[in-house]
Amino acid sequence: MNQAKPKIRKALIVLFWLVVWELADRIIHNGLVLSGPVHVTEALVNQMKKGDFWVICGASFGRIVLGFLLSFLAGFLLGLLAYRFHFMKDLLAPIMSLLKTVPMVSFVIMLLIWVGNQALTIYLSFLIVLPMIYTSTLSGMESVPQEMLEMADTYHLSKWRKFLYIYRPAVMPYLISNTKVSLGMSWKSGIMAEVIGTPEPSIGRELYQAKSFLQTADLFAWTIVVIVLSLLFEVEFLNLIRLFNKPMGRGIVHGR
Repeated sequence: MNQAKPKIRKALIVLFWLVVWELADRIIHNGLVLSGPVHVTEALVNQMKKGDFWVICGASFGRIVLGFLLSFLAGFLLGLLAYRFHFMKDLLAPIMSLLKTVPMVSFVIMLLIWVGNQALTIYLSFLIVLPMIYTSTLSGMESVPQEMLEMADTYHLSKWRKFLYIYRPAVMPYLISNTKVSLGMSWKSGIMAEVIGTPEPSIGRELYQAKSFLQTADLFAWTIVVIVLSLLFEVEFLNLIRLFNKPMGRGIVHGR
């Protein structure tokens, strides 16, 4: 019963804000300004009845996830290389600083010129997430105490076992924490890229059309779709990452 209380409390909080949202809609009584949960649900159901609904969702999901996964892999590998080779760290430092400071809109405009609107989402998600994963990987590797490395050398641990039992536990907290942020940023940047580039099919294009035709209920409905898709991917990806954070100490006893 005690374990159910937090879930009940969260459900009641969500219900409270849904009621506030619906009351605000009824008080304002202007569909162009605000649409409440009832109208948004109706709009969402109407969108789901259309034949291309799942194609649109799949296209946007595929672009954003591909950009994120490529960035995650590249950021992790570059972080390892930067830790191993100091010149790589110096070489990548200005690039990572540039990626962190350049406004997202500037990236969008440049990428529209370079790669066009169809690939814009993939490239933008990649560029936004890359410095986050790179920084977290490098910071985790550098946080390993020197005493641990000296002990590993004393016991003649192989490079693989040294990574598995010393570096991995140090990197994973940094990586998990930054992955939560980077997942959100990849979806925000990806949808923004689609709204500006309007590739077809895409959720961003649907959002742009809803705005153009003042269809506020559809605007909210597609926003909910984005939130649901991003949360589903975030939960599954973080669960996968946490698998690599489980203790593996038993294997160190069986060999070097």
